[in-house]
Amino acid sequence: MLFTPIKPMLLSMGNNEEIEDNSKWIYAIKWDGWRILLHKQGDRVEAYTRYGNNVTDKFPELQDVGRSINKHTAIIDCEGVVLRNGISVFDDFAYRGRLTNTSKIEQATLTHPVTFIAFDVLATNKPHTQQPLEQRKEILSSIIEPSNSILVTPSVVGNGSNIFQLTKERNMEEIVGKRGNSTYKTNHRSHEWLKYKHFKIADVVILGYKENPFMMLVGKQLSSGKYKPLANVEFGFKPEEKTAFREIAKQIVTKVESDMIWLEPRLHCKVQYLERTASGSLRIVSFNGFDFDKVTGLEETILNRNKRGHEQFYINKKITL
Repeated sequence: MLFTPIKPMLLSMGNNEEIEDNSKWIYAIKWDGWRILLHKQGDRVEAYTRYGNNVTDKFPELQDVGRSINKHTAIIDCEGVVLRNGISVFDDFAYRGRLTNTSKIEQATLTHPVTFIAFDVLATNKPHTQQPLEQRKEILSSIIEPSNSILVTPSVVGNGSNIFQLTKERNMEEIVGKRGNSTYKTNHRSHEWLKYKHFKIADVVILGYKENPFMMLVGKQLSSGKYKPLANVEFGFKPEEKTAFREIAKQIVTKVESDMIWLEPRLHCKVQYLERTASGSLRIVSFNGFDFDKVTGLEETILNRNKRGHEQFYINKKITL
C-alpha cells in the first residue's frame, strides 16, 4: 500500500435541498485543486494523483510537508491547492501541475506556492481505513503540525446549511458532507460522502453543435463584434429540447466543418457552471434552458426560410414561431 498508487474513495453528488443538519454528518469546504495522496516513510515523501500518477518531482514543498507530519509512516488523503486570499484557485494549481522544467518549478514555489489540505488518513504505522471517519479525523489532527505547505481542513458536525451558505457568500466552489461513521473504501464512489456545489448561471449564445455525442458550443460576443467560445455543453438536455433545437438549428446553419455544425449566433440559452478559468472559459457546465427573450430576429429568419409558419416547438414551455 505504501508508495504504490491508491484509487481514493470518491464523492457522490448531493441535493442542495437535502443538506442534513444533524450530528451524524460532518461538513467541510471542498477545495479546488488536484486530489493527492501523500505517502511518507521517514524522510521520504511522495505524492500520487487519484489516477495513480507519481507527481513528487513537481512539488518541492513536499520536503516541508514531511517535516510537518510527526509520524514515521503515513498515507494521507488531501487536495493540492494554490490559495489566494484563503480561496483555492484551480488554474493556479493546474499551472503547477503542467510544469516539468526544474528551474521553473523552483520559481513557481514562490509565485504559485502549493498547500496540501489534508482531510483523511488511510494509515500510519497501521491501517485506519476500517475505523469511522470521526476517529480518522482525530488521528489526522494529531499527526500534522500545520505549516504553509500542509493544513488540516476545518470541519463542523451538523450545521451543513450554515457552512453551505457561508461558502456561497465567499464565492467558494462547494462543500462536502460525510457520515461520521463512514469507513474508507478505496476505489469506491460512496453515497455516504456527498458534494454540494455552488453553481452560477450565464447567458450565452449557441455558436454550433455536434452529434454523437450531442454537444453545444456556446460563447459570448466581444466588443469587437466577434464571438468567443466559452464552453462545450454536453449535459442537462431534455430529449424534447434536443428535438426542438435541431429543428431550429438546421435553418440557421452557416457551414459544416468535420463534425462541427456552425450556426448563425442568434439562439441564446442559459448554462449552469461552477467557475470561470483565468481565460474566461466556463468549468463544469450544463444546459439550463433556452432564452427566448434574446432571440433577436430569429423568428423572422426562420419564418422567411420556412413557410410552414404554424410549427410549434416545445422547449420547457410551448413556443409558437
